[in-house]
Amino acid sequence: MPPTHLPSHKPQSTSGLTRRSFLGLSAGALSLASSPRLFAQTAGATDKPLRVALVGYGAQGRVLAESLLKIGDIKLVALCDMWEYARTYGLRYFKSAGLDLNGYADLDEMLAKEKGLDAVIIATPDVFHAPHTNTCLKAGLHVYCEKMMSNTEEGARSMVKTMKETGRLLQIGHQRRSNPRYMFVRDRLLNEAKLPGRITAAQAQWNRAATKDLGWPKKSDISAETLAHYGYPDMATFRNWRWFKKFGGGPLSDLGAHQIDIFSWFFGRLPSTVMASGGTDYYSNHEWFDNAMVIYEFPQPEGGVARAFYQVQTTTSSGGGYWEQFMGVDGTVRISENPSQTKIYREAAAPSWEEWARKNYLRMDAAPVAAGPAADAKVDARETAPLTTYALPITLNKAIHQYHLENFFQAIRGKAKLNCPADEALRSEYPIFKAIEAIEKRQLLTITEPVV
Repeated sequence: MPPTHLPSHKPQSTSGLTRRSFLGLSAGALSLASSPRLFAQTAGATDKPLRVALVGYGAQGRVLAESLLKIGDIKLVALCDMWEYARTYGLRYFKSAGLDLNGYADLDEMLAKEKGLDAVIIATPDVFHAPHTNTCLKAGLHVYCEKMMSNTEEGARSMVKTMKETGRLLQIGHQRRSNPRYMFVRDRLLNEAKLPGRITAAQAQWNRAATKDLGWPKKSDISAETLAHYGYPDMATFRNWRWFKKFGGGPLSDLGAHQIDIFSWFFGRLPSTVMASGGTDYYSNHEWFDNAMVIYEFPQPEGGVARAFYQVQTTTSSGGGYWEQFMGVDGTVRISENPSQTKIYREAAAPSWEEWARKNYLRMDAAPVAAGPAADAKVDARETAPLTTYALPITLNKAIHQYHLENFFQAIRGKAKLNCPADEALRSEYPIFKAIEAIEKRQLLTITEPVV
């Protein structure tokens, strides 16, 4: 069975100041809205191969590893994971690709022994993102850290603070920000062509079928002493850390973070309010809720609001996979990392889209899609006319994480700007923390700019 990624630091209170603890927060409160964006900065120009280490070799670490092996002008030199099984699994994988990496069980040991590192890729459980990232930034390294930034607001803010203090680059793994398909939809279809017309609503979802908890191979157990050192009561919690509040942020963090990010990114602003409902409706042995539904309100420049609905279900895959869509009076744009889910729909009464078809912004995809039951089965004369369906003429030739990693490395070289620096990622993730709070309090909450 594939391994899960493991920490190299023990989770502790943020009050500690040792290298093995969270690096504490100051009382400063600088508004992200008024602070300079790090994505307007780049590191020094260099053409030498970048020396890179990967920390965490679980499910996400393996996905990133596949993309890293396809990127030129970087040299993977080290792999760190405290679980011997995961570490061995990873070292063998890289050796099969012709790379002999140094393996480490502890991050501090790796940083002490690996001289000349330029960057670190962090793919450990959420609770370790802040201490791992802060340690590496303070060691003078650039960092690519998987989302969420942390399972706590405090941890996320500490990462922004350390980024600003050290001047190092910190990219957060909201990889859609570097995806050419998403960038084209935002920049060309929404902002330039304004195909949906006035946007009145948005939706997104990520549904998954009910699954059993992860197990682990026989004879690969971690000792009770080592588990306790990193805060795990047992192997079952260690393997299924995403479902426990001490280590992860639950489904809204794991899955929703990608898509709620798209709401704020495409609308170009934070939502003003959030209401939400969720609960542990199915998995009695989990701490985090398994299903959640969230409604955000986004004030619009022309007046009024657009409401954005998000749902994540971990008990059914019904509903057509994972996607985000923006709905307006003239049409709807549905976008997904899965190209089969990406569609554009034009309302029958909308202005012609021929200009944009000629520019190859979209192409006719199929016959009109009925908006309701078949004509011979109509029960309501107020049903609207069928929708014309278009496809997006954008074909990707790289793995979905590769674009974002390449943007990170190009920024280190001084040849690009970060597409998702930590201060921008905090703005994106703050509404997720507020949605979780709304579920817990069962209240409508106001959202303001996060501060550091």
